[in-house]
Amino acid sequence: MKSFVKWVGSKRQLLAIIKQYLPKKYNIYHEPFVGSGALLFELQPNDASINDLNKELINCYLSIRNYPREVIKYLSQFKDTESDYYYIRSLDRVPNANMTTIMGTNSFRAARMIYLNKTGFNGLYRVNKQGYFNVPYGKHGNYVPDVETIMEVSQYLKNNNIKYSNVDFEIAVKDAQKGDFVYFDSPYDTLSDTANFTAYTKEGFTRNDQIRLRDCFKELSDRGCYCMLSNAGTEFIKDLYKDFNIVDVQATRMLNCKGDKRGKVSEVLIMNYNNQI
Repeated sequence: MKSFVKWVGSKRQLLAIIKQYLPKKYNIYHEPFVGSGALLFELQPNDASINDLNKELINCYLSIRNYPREVIKYLSQFKDTESDYYYIRSLDRVPNANMTTIMGTNSFRAARMIYLNKTGFNGLYRVNKQGYFNVPYGKHGNYVPDVETIMEVSQYLKNNNIKYSNVDFEIAVKDAQKGDFVYFDSPYDTLSDTANFTAYTKEGFTRNDQIRLRDCFKELSDRGCYCMLSNAGTEFIKDLYKDFNIVDVQATRMLNCKGDKRGKVSEVLIMNYNNQI
């Protein structure tokens, strides 16, 4: 099953590798940084808890589950032109206003996010410090709603026991129990202070947050959960998780603004178990 959005750092291209390292058996699946849900939709667990601090993204999951045809209706009304794109993008900029009041239903908000994701530059989701979506138009001109994927995702979310939240990752996993599997795909550690592709929320994700995440990983390990984490293969991350099982992987990333900086990058899979479990 495909995702209904593109996402920076999506694990779709690494699914075959990730699946080699999954625990053989686990109870509830937890994903505190669900993003596009590439692994969720690949595994399609019957019992899962998904979370993201991006409230518009979680609204997409809930709206597709509950009102897929409404989402499709709104998507079908949007045109893939530069003027339409910037008008729809501007709808979050009305001062001191609630987005639902401005835009009507949650289904409209979901359609707006999917549209901006599909027609903006490289599927990037980025906001400024005011929380305003600020990705430029992608100049494709050929977007057509993927009705089949939206309906498939809706059926999966309706027919299984999936819990949703829009909270900090530590809160999202507070109920994880021994034997559950937790997959962390947080914003990656960056090699440069000027890297700006991890601004999924206005708060950002700092190295202090990376340390908090490591501490959460260790606490869940002590609790008896199976934990896996994806991150950049930086020395900082490898040192943070030196007490765990680290596997180097290569992924192709295309988001650098300089063409000669795109291509294979070093990433890591970190586990608190060996893959014979």
